[in-house]
Amino acid sequence: MKPVHMRVKHFEVEHTDDEWKQQLAPAAYSVLRGHGTERAFTSPLNREKRPGTFLCAGCGQALFESKDKFESGTGWPSFTQPLPGAVETETDTTYGTVRTEVHCARCGGHLGHVFDDGPRPTGERFCMNGVALAFRPEAD
Repeated sequence: MKPVHMRVKHFEVEHTDDEWKQQLAPAAYSVLRGHGTERAFTSPLNREKRPGTFLCAGCGQALFESKDKFESGTGWPSFTQPLPGAVETETDTTYGTVRTEVHCARCGGHLGHVFDDGPRPTGERFCMNGVALAFRPEAD
């Protein structure tokens, strides 16, 4: 029997596991590189209301605009849509469910999941872990 080789996706920003551990806070590392989830209602970004852009905490890529953020009541920062080309998705079958995982298109960091229970106009809820994000306020 021939061995099966899985295709490995390469990203614009790549680091070794040790480099990621040095660059990221432990909670951010757990989410971005380990596909973890922060506890609901713990991220200060859940309450962020200023105009600006939400970035990947791993590589700084712009991911979401504040105009697309909404209060979902779930305890995590939620958005109706990402910036064009900023994220990629794949099927996540962990925990016996089928969900759509969202990750940064530039570094592959796990951000959260997207669900089809969001508001108009998209009907989508990009439910992101706050520790996977950074916020850059709009310049005055």
